[in-house]
Amino acid sequence: MTNRYLLGVDFSSAPSQRKPITVAVGLNPTAEDPVYRLETIREIETLEAFERMLTEPQQWLGGFDLPFGQPRALIEHEGWPTQWNTFVEFFCRQSREHLRNTFRQWCDSRPPGNKFAWRKTDKLSGSSPAMRWTNPPVAWMMHAGIQRMLHAGLAFPAHRYPRKRTHIKRIALEAYPGFTARKITRNSYKSDSPAKQTRERQDRRELILDALSAGQAGLAIRFEADRQWRKRIIADARGDFLDAVICSLQAGHAALQRNFGLPRTLDTLEGWIASVPVR
Repeated sequence: MTNRYLLGVDFSSAPSQRKPITVAVGLNPTAEDPVYRLETIREIETLEAFERMLTEPQQWLGGFDLPFGQPRALIEHEGWPTQWNTFVEFFCRQSREHLRNTFRQWCDSRPPGNKFAWRKTDKLSGSSPAMRWTNPPVAWMMHAGIQRMLHAGLAFPAHRYPRKRTHIKRIALEAYPGFTARKITRNSYKSDSPAKQTRERQDRRELILDALSAGQAGLAIRFEADRQWRKRIIADARGDFLDAVICSLQAGHAALQRNFGLPRTLDTLEGWIASVPVR
């Protein structure tokens, strides 16, 4: 990889001062020096500021915690476009009310235990289905973010877009921090609710960070940060700082794999989550 920086983005579909988009920034590791050294963590409070960040004149590889696609079964059932970039434009033009009604109709017509359509990568990673519109509203994260990323001129390897990638300086991979965190602990390590921001969750954040630093989280790279950043990451009860760091590490791990670790039989309409192995 020639992209100098490695980013990890814990995305919010409605960023604010209380719940900003969180971006971890460090130097991109290499096979000879597989260590991600955190430089800073940025907090972005508006979608307009997120757009500006995407077009800043640096070269980077980024892991973004939002779906880049929807399940093929849902898309084909609804007669939506099946070319990925065309689908992104179509999906993000729809009102949330229309999409919510479409999702509900799909779920209402299916039996208990099998309500949602799933992408293959969602099943393998243990993430929520990309069409989920509440708790967590990952469909709205895609709706708010992916078109902005497309218009910023990023490259998307998991969707083979653009087909000609010469002079592409900013590369985006889908990330999901829960996949890596669960390799270390199955228990909750974060909460947006003050009543649930317990010492036990703080201890789990420290446990996860220690495993990332020791290279014991199933990734090909390790994490490094100075003492002050480590303290801030552990103290962040929402877990946004830690999630942004994990997104960076997942993207960096993928970059050290052949073809970003993507499956040979990749469905470019659905895409793939970085660091999730092919089965």
